[in-house]
Amino acid sequence: METHFVRLTVNGKEYQAEVEARKLLVHFLRDDLNITSTNIGCDTSQCGACTIELDGKSSKACTMLAVQAHGRDIRTTATTDDPILNSLKQSFQADHALQCGYCTPGMVMRSRELLAQNPTPTEDEIRDALHGNICRCTGYHNIVKAVSNAAASLQKKEDAA
Repeated sequence: METHFVRLTVNGKEYQAEVEARKLLVHFLRDDLNITSTNIGCDTSQCGACTIELDGKSSKACTMLAVQAHGRDIRTTATTDDPILNSLKQSFQADHALQCGYCTPGMVMRSRELLAQNPTPTEDEIRDALHGNICRCTGYHNIVKAVSNAAASLQKKEDAA
């Protein structure tokens, strides 16, 4: 079994570990670091439940090896000091944008990248951004509404500042 040393930052905390060369990042996060806010859905990058933010860009952790994350900065929904994530989490709850909740971490992380790049997206832009994330429960209407409301909430806070 070939192993490699990795050092990475997850949610602002630095981790170092020895990992199998073939271990997927999603399994490393969940099994080795006990960061279970990233879900395993399909292992083929189709569903988006494993979406994380890697160096500021959303990525699917089920198609990346842990060794490829060496030296990188990862953010998951477990991050607590991020205003965009906090606004999205509140809106997802308030707008009933989750049912079973399985897709929610991936939806939130993809939405975070969208709002960081485009603080006032249209409904079509939100739908387009979420294109690679599948929800089998909600029908997407409330998810789009939650992202829109989170954007509006963030804009109000910015305008007040």
